[in-house]
Amino acid sequence: MAQDVCPAKTEPALSFTQGFILGQISIVLLVAAFIRFFIFGEAPSPEVTASIRARERRSRTLAHKKSLLSLRESNARQPGPQPTLTKKKSSILRSSPPTLTIGAILDKTYYKVDSHQPESLDWFNVLIAQTIAQFRSDAQHDDAILTSLTKALNGPSRPDFVDEIRVTELTLGEDFPIFSNCRIIPVDEDGLDLKVDKAFDANKATREGARLQARMDVDLSDMITLAVETKLLLNFPKRLSAALPVALAVSVVRFSGTLSISFIPSNPSENTPTKMTFTFLDDYRLDFSVRSLLGSRSRLQDVPKIAQLIESRLHSWFDERCVEPRFQEIALPSLWPRKKNTRGGDEAIADAERSASKARGMDIARDLRAEAMRDGETEADARTDRTHESLRYRRRPRAEDAFSVAGSMPGAMPDLEIPT
Repeated sequence: MAQDVCPAKTEPALSFTQGFILGQISIVLLVAAFIRFFIFGEAPSPEVTASIRARERRSRTLAHKKSLLSLRESNARQPGPQPTLTKKKSSILRSSPPTLTIGAILDKTYYKVDSHQPESLDWFNVLIAQTIAQFRSDAQHDDAILTSLTKALNGPSRPDFVDEIRVTELTLGEDFPIFSNCRIIPVDEDGLDLKVDKAFDANKATREGARLQARMDVDLSDMITLAVETKLLLNFPKRLSAALPVALAVSVVRFSGTLSISFIPSNPSENTPTKMTFTFLDDYRLDFSVRSLLGSRSRLQDVPKIAQLIESRLHSWFDERCVEPRFQEIALPSLWPRKKNTRGGDEAIADAERSASKARGMDIARDLRAEAMRDGETEADARTDRTHESLRYRRRPRAEDAFSVAGSMPGAMPDLEIPT
């Protein structure tokens, strides 16, 4: 009989109401923690952030150098390629002069790597300033840069939860970058610095496949601003459930770093042109000023965490494109003098004469049109005057009509003699 009795059911520790209240309290605590530490949390100082990013970039550069050195050691252990048979050269064509080595180039340009003083590049700063000033002047009279920015911001990489981005402010700055302390550094084929002792061995550097690299310091203190407006869209549980207006203004305040420029000669066998490569060393400093505004009615202004996220994203974008070990490569056009690119001399005088004659022809045509218009106006006025005169004479009564009787026929009344 005892086995037939059903066991007693255990009551749950928490009821439904208690569980619901506990869940709501946990959600409120999570939201409060998010607002406290994300929205109103203080971002670290710019100095601390810059030092942390500099250490990260330096560690990444050192890791890349170690990987290159280990790869070289592994390649050195492997046997070299077998020598190939060389074809007999033609005795008709004269051999071209041998390619100049690094030592020959340095000797012919009187440049001593180990003792030459860095250059100031004042003339280069003036040319760059003129170019940037012309670019800013063209941008003020043309919306090409604004159209390009809007198209790039609203490209296929824009996520679905971001509405159309509209540019509200664009400031290209007023100052110019200052280049200084330019020096020539020999580097190997991978762009790593060669150890230059008191006596630089150019022949050894040539055998190791070295090339010359120009390094210069860059410093820019300006206010280059880009401000945009958009909306953050909530597409759950249905599309466009909510929208949060967002306004951002990002300004580049300061940039300082080291720019490296080198040239890669052309290879006729592979049909590759001469290329210029440039990159920035990992010791650069890039400071931003980020202003933010969230909401439509009750707005949150200058949220520190949003500024920190945007700065981190911009630094990552810059590092992935033109900070060592990555670099930008630009193919240079042919510098051989061509007739179609020639300007100045007699052709300039002929062009000036043609433009002057064209201008004179345009002035003559303009004068003829003005004279024809004046003649037409004069003729029209004369025609109007003749019309008015004919109407005036047409309406003037005749002398014989002054004594006519209404309804009488002309010549029906005898002539009356008027006594004198």
